[in-house]
Amino acid sequence: MGIPTAIDSCGGEATAVDIMKKTRLVPATLSHLRRLMRVLAVSGIFHESTPSSLAVGEQGETIYRLTPASRLLARDGKSSDMSALLLLFTRPDTTVSTFFNLVGWFRDAGTKTPFEMAHGMSPWILTKMDASCNDAMNHACVTDSDFIMDIALKEASGLFQGLSSLMDVGGGHGMAAAAISRAFPHVKCTVLDLEQVISKAPDRGTVQFVVGDMFSSIPPADACLLKAVLNSWDDDSCVKILRRCKDAIPSRDAGGKVIILNVVLLGHGTLDKATKEAQVLLDIYMMRGSGFEREEHEWKKVIMAAGFSDYSIIPILGPVSIIEALP
Repeated sequence: MGIPTAIDSCGGEATAVDIMKKTRLVPATLSHLRRLMRVLAVSGIFHESTPSSLAVGEQGETIYRLTPASRLLARDGKSSDMSALLLLFTRPDTTVSTFFNLVGWFRDAGTKTPFEMAHGMSPWILTKMDASCNDAMNHACVTDSDFIMDIALKEASGLFQGLSSLMDVGGGHGMAAAAISRAFPHVKCTVLDLEQVISKAPDRGTVQFVVGDMFSSIPPADACLLKAVLNSWDDDSCVKILRRCKDAIPSRDAGGKVIILNVVLLGHGTLDKATKEAQVLLDIYMMRGSGFEREEHEWKKVIMAAGFSDYSIIPILGPVSIIEALP
């Protein structure tokens, strides 16, 4: 409905009437909008208050302001807008409905994932057949990259220094590659992804796009980037992908590396409640397919099984880390 953007466009605070006008909602729904805003305020999505200048016994219109959570959903043209990612996570027909029959899946999973049981096919086949699902996935990936890459390049810029080329494997519409290209103009950045993804990719300046299958072969480059890719796959599939990446890069002495940008699950004893919640909810979301979020020892297992000699981990934001795997 664009409520965070409506509040932001009102100067950072708005009444239900203001929100109704900005979002062009039907006036007859105003009382219901107030009920919705009350729930969202109790949930911590918005902050609510009443005017301090009211006389005793006078009832004023509640004022709503953005919280750090809803700030991420406001389209202000200055900061990252995460709404496309949220819309993918809450998409009724493909995401939410996947979890409607978990009891049936736990009792009779067979070889199917929850997603396959619910929809009769994998997410990757569905994005090929359903344009709206494909668009939702691509927009969410762009949103995620737009948010996280600024942080990644600040916290781990040294990983990209000395490279002359980089292959963004499963890089979608190239937002991550474009961020790297802007920060390091001398690095030739290329995105490898499926045809249904590449066919709708926008122009990203010097970034090149190549249609391909990361399980078959990956074009050569000094480094491969795997951003939010491996957590969608089981261990055997991850090993295959990592081996293809290893084949595509030069030796360790020649500067070859694979850069993995993903969650590394942290011990709950050192985390705040919000980070704990984010970790476990992301892992449940990944359970829709064959993937899962991994602890460090689980990352080590697949990296070493793929033939890499060493790795290091750089935490960048909560459980999100960069893993440098060296051949």
